[in-house]
Amino acid sequence: MALQNNTMIVRYKLLSKLVGLWKDGKLEEAIDELPIQLSPKRSRVLGRCCIHKERAVWKYKALPLMGFDMTDEPNELTPLSYYAGKALSRENNRNSKENILCVIDEACSSCVSVKYEITSLCRGCVARNCYMNCPKEAVFFTETGQAKIDHSKCINCGMCQKGCPYHAIVYIPVPCEEACPVGAISKDEYGVEHIDESKCIYCGKCMKACPFGAIFEISNVFDVLESIRKGEEVIAIPAPAVLAQFKAPIAKVYGAIKQIGFDSVIEVATGAMTTTETEGEELLEKMAEGQSFMTTSCCPSYIQLVKKHIPEMAPFVSHTLSPMAYTAKETKAKYPNAKIVFVGPCVGKRKEATYYDEVDYVITFEELNAIFNGLGINVDEAAPYQISRNSVMEAHAFGRSGGVSLAVTNYLKDRAKGVDIIQVADLNKKNVALLKGYAKKGKAPAKFIEVMTCPNGCITGPVTCNPDEIKSQAIFNQALASCPISYKEMDTTPKM
Repeated sequence: MALQNNTMIVRYKLLSKLVGLWKDGKLEEAIDELPIQLSPKRSRVLGRCCIHKERAVWKYKALPLMGFDMTDEPNELTPLSYYAGKALSRENNRNSKENILCVIDEACSSCVSVKYEITSLCRGCVARNCYMNCPKEAVFFTETGQAKIDHSKCINCGMCQKGCPYHAIVYIPVPCEEACPVGAISKDEYGVEHIDESKCIYCGKCMKACPFGAIFEISNVFDVLESIRKGEEVIAIPAPAVLAQFKAPIAKVYGAIKQIGFDSVIEVATGAMTTTETEGEELLEKMAEGQSFMTTSCCPSYIQLVKKHIPEMAPFVSHTLSPMAYTAKETKAKYPNAKIVFVGPCVGKRKEATYYDEVDYVITFEELNAIFNGLGINVDEAAPYQISRNSVMEAHAFGRSGGVSLAVTNYLKDRAKGVDIIQVADLNKKNVALLKGYAKKGKAPAKFIEVMTCPNGCITGPVTCNPDEIKSQAIFNQALASCPISYKEMDTTPKM
């Protein structure tokens, strides 16, 4: 289960403050005072060397929230008001930067590079398993008889830890590196983490894992808000996982989104129906052709994993587009002059959006909640907004693990007989290795494999605003139960 932590609160608090300044028309005028307002006391700050470091971190964390990263800084004397001005004046900033994530240098570098350390629990035993089994003679003993590690010799093989009978040797991971399933993040010569874009699958695991909140998405929030302020037609297309984000009825959530200034709200669940029906028919075609198995194609981080790390899997991945893509294409065709804004729980959708001209911007549920707070919008008090088109329950279920396979099997009905299914939820290192094995062999334990990056599906994505997984699942299931229609009650036989 994911735990709420202070880095999430800090990010939400900072963006809420920035949105509040934007609302009052004071973003450029008052932003330079914000780090001092957020950390006013001249005293030592927990986790930082001094108050000045903490204020510098506030400053640099504001950059990605306005659409910039550390490479955009001319020099460290450049005030935040400079970036605020650029954020408010830029035109057509759609996907202006190649990188989706960035590391805040000022906030990073506190994690040690040492992987193994001998603690004071060492008893200096006679067995000396640590010393006897070290292949590089990196273990030595002090005058008191306690073992120590010479880190200039240590190769981090872990043999000393395995042999210690007192469990006195600890493994010290670098949290972001430990969380990354594809080895896309590592320290540079200055001890600061660097994300390798050629390896990154934009799963967001590093961002959630970093204890110092040093990893940020590069946000589109102010581009969206400025489009609304300019009077442009802007339409929000929220992902099915929106059902798990707020306790209020979904009509009130959509009403709150409308209150921001969006012209319309169109559920991505409408596109999920197209995905379901297209992918279901594709599955039957692939099975008829003799293909051994097929995986889903909705999760953008999984698609990046295949593209960058498991190219052998490509023939087994469905060619069907994601619900976001179908919804955006349909919406753009109906409203050709509108700006289309996907709202979801996913870092990877920012990358997927770059492949489709129909998606102008992406904001996350976490950012949406900060916008509500910054603009003073109370979801519980919002006027309900009824969407113009209802989708089947299974299309909304895309937001949780098992949802896509449920939709496809319910759509196919009797035609799905003989098509067995497995779910791979959570793209951790173990599951990445599992998928590599399927691709290499060209075989899998089932004909249809649903792959999702996050442990319980999209409702537990890295940028949701409901960090309690148990409560979010309960809210989601309750919302699904209220959906009026299902594929079960429909005739889904293709019309000739």
